[in-house]
Amino acid sequence: MKELDEQERLIVRHLIRDPRESDNGIGEATGVNVRTVGRKRQRLEQAGILSYFTHLDLSARGTGQFGARHLYIIKFRIGVTYKQLLEDIQREPFVRSIFTEIIFESHIAEIDGKLAMLLFIDGEDETNIVQTVQEQLIPSLLRNHGENSIEAVNTIRVLAPVRTMRNYIQPVNMHAGYIKKDWPDEAIYVGHSHT
Repeated sequence: MKELDEQERLIVRHLIRDPRESDNGIGEATGVNVRTVGRKRQRLEQAGILSYFTHLDLSARGTGQFGARHLYIIKFRIGVTYKQLLEDIQREPFVRSIFTEIIFESHIAEIDGKLAMLLFIDGEDETNIVQTVQEQLIPSLLRNHGENSIEAVNTIRVLAPVRTMRNYIQPVNMHAGYIKKDWPDEAIYVGHSHT
C-alpha cells in the first residue's frame, strides 16, 4: 500500500484534470519542481498506481456507432473459480474479437457466493444487443468457461453515464473531454490524506 505524499497528491490531482499535461505544465500549476514531478510521476506509473486511458465515445452522443447499452450480469454455477475465470480471459486471442467490439467495460464479481461477470454491452439498439449476446457472447462464454457454467443471466438497460472513475461527472464537470477549469481542486478525490 502506498500513501501519496502532498506533492504526489498535487501532481495526480492535476493529471486527473488533464492527463496530457507535461511535467513542465504540472510544475508550473502546482509549484512542484519539474524534476520532482517527472520522478514522482514515473514512480507512480511504474508501481501501477497511476494509469492513463483514452475514451472514445462510440455512443449516440459521440460517433453514433452504438445507440444502446445494457448491463449484463452473468452468474456462474458453483465450481467456476476466480482463477479459472482469469485464466480463460487471459487465453482470449490478442486480436479484436466480439468481446472487444461490444463490451464497453467488464468486471468479475461475487453474487450470493458465486462468481459473476458484469458486462456493459454496447449495440446499435436494444434488439441488436439481445441478438449479439444470445448468438455470439453467451456461446463464446460457454466455450471458454464450460457448457454448463452459466446459472443465470440478468440485464439492466443503461440510460446515461453520470460518474466515472470517481471524479468525472459527465453532465456536471466535463467539457470537451476535460474537467472544467473552474472545478475546484478540493472536489477532485485522490485518496485519503493521513496527515
